[in-house]
Amino acid sequence: MRRLVSCFVRSSISLNFSTTSPERSEFVVRLLNSHLIAYGTGEICYPDTFRRYLFCSPTFSIDGAIDSCVNNVGDRCLEDVAANSKEFGLTTRVTEGRTLGGLEETEISRNGCDHMVEIVCETIMANLNAYDDMEKALDDIRVELTTPLVLQILQRFHYEEKVAFRFFTWAGHQENYSHEPCAYNEMIDILSSTKYKNKQFRIVIEMLDYMKRNKKTAVPADVLQEILRKYCEKYLTHVQKFSAKKRIRVKTQPEINSFNVLLDALCKSGLVKDAEALFKRMKRQIKPDANTYNVLFFGWCRVRDPKKGMALLEEMIQAGCKPDNFTYNAAIDAFCKVGKVNEAVELFDFMITKGSTVSAPTAKTFAVMIAALARYDRMEECFELIGRMISIGCLPDVSTYKEVIEGICMSGKTEEAYKFLHEMRNKGYPPDIVTYNCFLRVLCENKKSDDALKLYGTMIEVGCIPSVQTYNMLISMFFEMDDPDRAFDTWHEMDKRNCRQDTETFCVMINGLFGCNRADEACFLLEEVVNRRLNLPYRMFDSFLTRLSAAGNLRAIHRLSEHMRNFYNPGMARRFALNEKRQSVKLRGK
Repeated sequence: MRRLVSCFVRSSISLNFSTTSPERSEFVVRLLNSHLIAYGTGEICYPDTFRRYLFCSPTFSIDGAIDSCVNNVGDRCLEDVAANSKEFGLTTRVTEGRTLGGLEETEISRNGCDHMVEIVCETIMANLNAYDDMEKALDDIRVELTTPLVLQILQRFHYEEKVAFRFFTWAGHQENYSHEPCAYNEMIDILSSTKYKNKQFRIVIEMLDYMKRNKKTAVPADVLQEILRKYCEKYLTHVQKFSAKKRIRVKTQPEINSFNVLLDALCKSGLVKDAEALFKRMKRQIKPDANTYNVLFFGWCRVRDPKKGMALLEEMIQAGCKPDNFTYNAAIDAFCKVGKVNEAVELFDFMITKGSTVSAPTAKTFAVMIAALARYDRMEECFELIGRMISIGCLPDVSTYKEVIEGICMSGKTEEAYKFLHEMRNKGYPPDIVTYNCFLRVLCENKKSDDALKLYGTMIEVGCIPSVQTYNMLISMFFEMDDPDRAFDTWHEMDKRNCRQDTETFCVMINGLFGCNRADEACFLLEEVVNRRLNLPYRMFDSFLTRLSAAGNLRAIHRLSEHMRNFYNPGMARRFALNEKRQSVKLRGK
């Protein structure tokens, strides 16, 4: 009889995990408490022990609860299953199945929690970028949130605080779910796990703590203003000290600085909509300044929604705050990234014709525009813009060359990049070695060896002496193309042009030779490293020891270890191992 009742109770109850843990526990306690009387003996089982089991278990198990408590349950227990389950919002699902002693058994219909965690984590990982609509993707999978599920996902993203906070915010907006104190505690631990995170998200932590203690889903405006005021008084004291020292009166509210910090934390987490909603709710209590609008504007640019950014820019101008060229540059860059080059050109013309002194285009602005025009095959406008840049006295610098060359090459326009270099040289602005190396790096990464050697020949012709970085990139490219002979030719070319190899050159050569199964030549270069007393990076040192161990060259292992002992100690080795372990569990690959 005991076995029959236990099987029936276990199989007929399918717990719906949308209820809270205390409700689930109370349901089973009430269900069994009045019937835990030994059949035919009158001995009462121990409901307190059963209750402690339910409340203390981190993951609720109906099987364990029933096995521990339903040893002597009578038939009367079965009559109250439906009534109690309806009262507590639980569901019972009965399906036809096997029979035991003439009674039909039921089978539990339950999604595995681990399986749902994997689905949610994969969805989040596929939408990590700020401009990805992670919230919509999570809505589409229609997951039924529970506190254990949320906790497991937060623990998975412990080292990705911004991603974890974005998921936590999305979960808090879902119906039939509300965060429990343990979820708030987990999120606060993530945001305060390091000094940097604690400093960046300190106001957010205060808000979460208030919501947890007062069981609210939002922080009232007056409470938030008080939190911002306390934060400003405790951490943003430099403004007050400066005003007191100079005996000047600060017209802005002290809370605005901490409010900007809060908005910036939300925008960097991809929660730009929440940041703007908070801005609209608080702008009557706290008057925004130019930094407030800039933070929100950069947030919209980060999520690649320049239309809303431009609407905010118009509101900023109407409020009497003048945008600077840094703000306009962000807008133009956002337009170009989403393919709206015409809108970027219009805004660029506005900067030149109607902009103020602080909003005039800079070399950075021209670089972004030139790269975007080249990317969309508008080369005539591109070269026209180059002449315009020089005519207004906006001289190109190293960063300008770098951004233009990288932008053109990354779009596959190698010939256009050559034309750009030729045009700039004709106008009296020849590129330097840094510019050529930027160009060469893109070609080497794409394994365009012919174009890379052509560019190298151009450098020699115009009298630009290649640097050691130039040769390192060529050697690395040839090894990636499984062409060690040309890598050796490049090595000898360095000797011919009196360019001394540095530590990186040796690392690239040795690593490439090991990869090509030419261990003897790699060991010869390692001997050269020891003779020159070069300090190898610890990561490469560890990699070379592994390769030598696989080759079985004990003499080389001993020589290299003795050499590196002059630079590193066991404490450093332990720190390196710990750092590698932390890196292995991080999800950040950027």
